[in-house]
Formats: sequence, C-alpha cells, structure tokens
Amino acid sequence: MGCNHDCGSCSSNCGEPESLRKAPHPLSSIRKVIGVVSGKGGVGKSLCTSMLAIAMQRRGAHCAILDADITGPSIPKGFGLHGTLGATDEGVYPMATKLGIDVCSINLLLENASDPVIWRGPIIAGAVQQFWTDIIWKDVDYMFVDMPPGTGDVPLTVFQSLPVDGIVVMTSPQELVAQVVTKAVKMAEMMDIPIVGIIENYSYVQCPDCGKKLSVFGESHVEEIAREHKLDVLAKLPIDPALAAACDAGALEDAQLPDLSAACDKIATL
Repeated sequence: MGCNHDCGSCSSNCGEPESLRKAPHPLSSIRKVIGVVSGKGGVGKSLCTSMLAIAMQRRGAHCAILDADITGPSIPKGFGLHGTLGATDEGVYPMATKLGIDVCSINLLLENASDPVIWRGPIIAGAVQQFWTDIIWKDVDYMFVDMPPGTGDVPLTVFQSLPVDGIVVMTSPQELVAQVVTKAVKMAEMMDIPIVGIIENYSYVQCPDCGKKLSVFGESHVEEIAREHKLDVLAKLPIDPALAAACDAGALEDAQLPDLSAACDKIATL
C-alpha cells in the first residue's frame, strides 16, 4: 500500500521485484522494440505504426509489426494481408508484406477476419504475450508494437513482458485528446520506458487550390505537451485523402508517406 514504485527512496526491505519479462521464441531475433501508444482511440495510431515500419523498411532495415490491439485489429487491412498464419515444424511465422515487413495480428489467426474477439482482459493480454513468445520473428531490426488506446491491461503487459526500447506517443489537435495523452506519457515515465517523442495526427488539411493549411480539428496543443514533458515533436501529420484511400485498398506500401524523417532518425539512435 502506498508504494510509489521508487525503490531508491524506500526504507522497506521488499527484495528485488520478480521480473515479468518474457523470452521470445528461441528462433527469434529482435534488435529493438518500439511501442506506439495513445491515451485514447481514434488518433491514427495503427496507421502511424504502419507508416513508421514502411519508412524504416525503405531505409533498409528489416521491420516487423506486432498488432497488440486484439479487439480492434486493423494492421493487415492497410497492407492487403489476407488468410491465416501457417505453422511449420519449427513453429508459427508471421505474414510478410510486399516490402518484407513481418506482421502478426489476431485477424491473421481468425477463420473470418470480421469475427469479433469477445475476450476478457487477461485473455487478451495473454494473446499479446503469445505473439511475442510463440511467433518466430527472424532477424528483425525494428519491431513496432501497435497498442490499444489507454493505460489498461495490454499496455501494462507489453511494458512488463517485452523489452521495450522506446515508445512513440500519438495525439491529435483536440484539447481533450491532449489531456488524455498526458496519462500515457506519465504511465511510460512511471514504468521507466523511454519516450522517443510525440507525433500529432490530423494536424491540418492542405487546400488543393491555394495550398493553405486549415486546422479543421482546432489549434494544436502538441508543443505544450512536449514542453511540459521535455519531449520532441517528431511530426505533425496532415489529413490526406490519398493516404486513406491507399490504406483502404491495402496499398499503403505504394503510397507517398508524409515526412517521418525526424521520427526515423530518432528511432535509429535507440
């Protein structure tokens, strides 16, 4: 009771806490793990996860996406992935995209991708752990973990079970979202997870006629959040109908991506 999780300032003799870290499959090799998180849903977290993986893959890295959003999986759609993962004598391998990005999502394990996953929290958290421990991730340079929104079971499971090297925090311009995102930032700080930076989505839409940038969701608050927590703003992403169409068509890898160079540069230094 009353534990602030700061063992250095505590006089109690609790001993070393038991590690909850899970080992990956013996045949797996993952160099860096980056979580993509948000305080609430609907801010484009899955799309940004996919774009970061594509951008790093285009730089020559071998990337993977672990879709930890079990009840709302959307990663396979943007890549045009269908069917189910196949098992071999060695184990289960992820499905590769056209560019060679390895993907594991609950939608690639269901007989029908439109079937709902009606599970309670502990079972969902266990499935995410199995994506890490049972799937064979071969020679992955950067694994991006697409997390469900909030600070519940799955983010906690990922932070405790996986060797997360850093997280990217997603937000959007609305003031309400900005307030909620602070909770995700504080959760990472409490659990001593490095924060790569913040990406704001839906920042503006650019008029195709005059080129003016219109803030359709209101003025941005991302700079204020970044200053408060001493974080970098990695990108401000526009609303791009062409990008949405490419995602709907399963052709995200063929699309022209917004500028994610600052985020990729920072991730490359982890």
